[in-house]
This record gives sequence, C-alpha cells and structure tokens, in this order.
Amino acid sequence: MMNRHDMIRAMTGKGARPWDFCIIGGGATGLGVAVDAASRGFSTLLMEEYDFAKGTSSRATKLVHGGVRYLQQGNIKLVTEALHERGILRRNAPHLVKNQSFIVPNYKWWEGPYYGVGLKVYDWMAGELGLGKSRRLAREEVLELAPTLDADGLRGGVLYHDGQFDDARLAINLAQTAARHGAVLLNYCRVTGLVKTDGRVTGLRATDQLNGQSFEVAAKVVINATGVFTDSILRLDDPNAESVIAPSQGVHLILDKEFLPGQAAILVPHTDDGRVLFAVPWHDKIIIGTTDTPVSEPTIEPRALPAEIDFILQQIGRYLQKVPTRRDIRSIFAGLRPLVKSSSKKTAELARDHLILVADSGLITITGGKWTTYRRMAEDTVNKAIQRSGLPERACVTETLMIHGAPVGNAGGSVGVPGGAGSETLQIYGTDAEHILALAASNPAWGELLHPRLPYIQAEVIWAAREELCMTVEDALSRRTRSLLLDAGAAIECAPLVASLLAAELGRDEIWKTQQINFFRELAGHYLPELPTPVNF
Repeated sequence: MMNRHDMIRAMTGKGARPWDFCIIGGGATGLGVAVDAASRGFSTLLMEEYDFAKGTSSRATKLVHGGVRYLQQGNIKLVTEALHERGILRRNAPHLVKNQSFIVPNYKWWEGPYYGVGLKVYDWMAGELGLGKSRRLAREEVLELAPTLDADGLRGGVLYHDGQFDDARLAINLAQTAARHGAVLLNYCRVTGLVKTDGRVTGLRATDQLNGQSFEVAAKVVINATGVFTDSILRLDDPNAESVIAPSQGVHLILDKEFLPGQAAILVPHTDDGRVLFAVPWHDKIIIGTTDTPVSEPTIEPRALPAEIDFILQQIGRYLQKVPTRRDIRSIFAGLRPLVKSSSKKTAELARDHLILVADSGLITITGGKWTTYRRMAEDTVNKAIQRSGLPERACVTETLMIHGAPVGNAGGSVGVPGGAGSETLQIYGTDAEHILALAASNPAWGELLHPRLPYIQAEVIWAAREELCMTVEDALSRRTRSLLLDAGAAIECAPLVASLLAAELGRDEIWKTQQINFFRELAGHYLPELPTPVNF
C-alpha cells in the first residue's frame, strides 16, 4: 500500500539521521534507482516535483525494444544491452510486457533480403531471451496479417518480434516495488535546493506542492535523475554547470483500431527525416509515431507542432488503404527525449546510451538512456554511488526481482481476470486485479465504465486513490488509467465523474472539484487536434 500521509510521516520521522540515497526525479530512471537501492537494503527517499512519470516516462512509443534504428546505425553495444534488458523485463513483469509481432512491408525488390538479414542479426543478438524468430512473408501473408495495408506495389514483408508495455503503469509498479522494500516515495514534492557541508552535497531542501510545507533532509548520496530537466539540478549544484542534455520532441497520434485491425504492428524503416515510424496496436487503439524535433528548452507539458502532426499523417498515409486525417485523431501526445549532447546536429543521431556524472560536490547525475534499459542504468548508478560514497558493498538483485503485480510462478504469462466491464484492461494490474474486482463487487456503481468509449471502470480510480498515490484528476486520467492518451474527448467528458470519485476518497471539497475539472479540461484540450474551420459561402 502506498499512502502519501504515511510516506510523509516516514520521511519526517527519520529526523536528522541521513538517508543512504535521496533521489530527485520520479520517472523511469529515478524509480529504477529507488528499486535498486531499496532492494539492496539501503534507506531510500525519492522526491518528484509533479506526478510519477508525468514527463517523458509516460509519453513513450510503448515499446520495450533493442532498437532497430540503432542496429542500422551500427550501435551494437546499445542494441545488445537493450535486447538483454528487454528479456529481463518480460520475465520480471509479465503482466505488463507482451510479445508484439511487427511487419516491415516491402515495396522494393531489395527490401526483403536487406531487412530479412538485418532482423536475423537482431534475433541472434537477443540470444536465449529472444521473443520469437523473424521470417520473410509473402505478399498474401502480409495482407492477411495487416489487411488495411496499401496493396499497390506490395512485394511481401518481414515479420519480427519485440516487446510492448504500458509505460506509466510500469512506473507505478516500480514505485510500489520500491515501497515494498522500504523506500519512501513522494510525488508533488519539489526539490528547491541542495544542502552542502564543506562543499559536499549532504542533503536537500524540498517543498510539498500540495500544502506548501517545507522539508530539509540529510543524505549520504543525492542522485539527480530528472531526465530532460537534468541541467536545472546540475545548476542548483553549480550555477556555471555545462548543459549536458539536448532535448528532442517525439509526437504520437492515437487512431481507432479500424486503421490497422489486426494484431500485428507496422514498422516503416525509413521516413523522410531518417527515423523509423511505428503503427502499433495499444489498448484497442493504434498508436502512430514518432517525430524528432530539437527543442531549446524543456517543458513539463510539451505540445505537438502542426507540422509534426501533418508529417506523421503524411508518412503513415503512404502505407494504409484509408488515409487518416486530423478528424480521425483521438488524441495527440508529445514527449521529450533526454538525449546526451554530442557534436551531431541531428537529434536522431544522438546517443540513447546513458551517462553518469559525478560532480566535485558528490552529486551523482544519471541521464540519457531509454525505458528498456532503465534497470541497467539504475544498477550502474547505485554501483557508482557505493564506490564514491563509502556505503557498504551490496550486490544488485534486480535482474531476478519480480516487479509489483507479477504473478508468482507465472513468468511470461498473464493473470486470469473474470469477464465484465474493463476486464481486459485489468490484466495489466497483474495480482492487483483481484482487489479492483473486489472493489467493484462492493459497490455496483464502481463496476461501471468511466465512459462508453473508454475501457476503464470506476473502481480503478478508487484503487488509484487508495493504493497508488493518485492525487489529481490528471493523475487518474493520464497515468493511472490512460484515458487522456486513448481518447482525449472522452477523458474530458468523464472528468467530473473522476473528480467526484477522488474528492470522496481524498476528502476534498466542491471548490477542489471545480478547480480540478477546469484544470484538466484546459490541459486535455491540447491533446485534441485543431480542425480546419469550415468555410461558409
């Protein structure tokens, strides 16, 4: 159970005694470090300014993959490591990671042998942790698996396997895993300064964003795991610190399943800007992306540019029988990649390898990387911290550590969930699904859908408020459920219901409900496409 009041009591109850690890940032990297440190037996505190995975970590393409593009670039080390980590994550979180088949359609004579050989190498690099063998497909097989692909000029294809997951759900499960091992985790807790003794970082100052209360905590090690905001924490330590992050924006569009009704995903290996383009089934929708747009300054709510939306529609339209338009878009979301700076001018060529920096003050920064390699990044970070801080040597255990919700003795399998409203969606809760079903059984209204166009039931909001540190309507509709990403219009329509459910659970008043509804409607409006104004003659 994760309860915010209990977490704050645990933090303040420690008094002047220092934490072994104090982590700034509650995305994939920070949560991974919290799991690693806590599972080794270190006292661990994590603070996140917004909600867990509010930034980049909830806005991914939802793939756990080695990276076909990195293989094209010749980054063998990154691909090998990522494929290994993909296999570990599939084993440790089988309720969240599934085997997804991909088709690379071939329209030119040389594409079949070229991509066929490349993906055989991809299989070989995955080794025993592979998800399935790639194979060449005849034209008829491609159209059977993906009947809405443009058949004109289609020669065949190559089928291969990669992993798919729900990023925000994994983030919450990592927080629960860390808490299970004794970590204290606080969302909506902003780090405002670093405490130093004789030039060494020995703690930090923070403010609770929900009530304005300020804290000062002592720590033996402070970890900066703030992703695209890495530079801002570096400058808390040293105002003259050099920038290490080159943010890059990636945009995704959500369409109805009718555009790609089969179970297979599509990979377009080379778009006009040199990236790959994915069209992937996800929660009974299709997610299409992504772009690569350099950004000068990171923001917590990046917005898709009209040109990025048009680019994705244009690129995917070349491969589908029915060309999608803006009116077909259910939701648009943008995320910022924390790419480590290099001399390259193109962000598509910057490294996704992670970088660990140790400042003269002792502040340890971990940045770069991607969701697939979060566990390895965390292991390397904790090892470095032990080496530099004098903490006792303790072995990493996360390679075989089952993540919260994983069914015991069912690695690679799924959790049996009875039928009914939202039953398929409950699979990703793993062993928590039975508790949500129990909530639904205790109150008939809680078993009803939040909205006819969404797969979530009211009990999921109750569970999120009681067990998952869900504090706002946005938390509930964007990250505890994925309503905002799946159908922004439906999410806006059910915001009043969600506000009422949360207010009853959290003890909030009517003013809070109104503020939450208005805030969410404003935010969610930017997830909807701007439609052309009709011209009247």
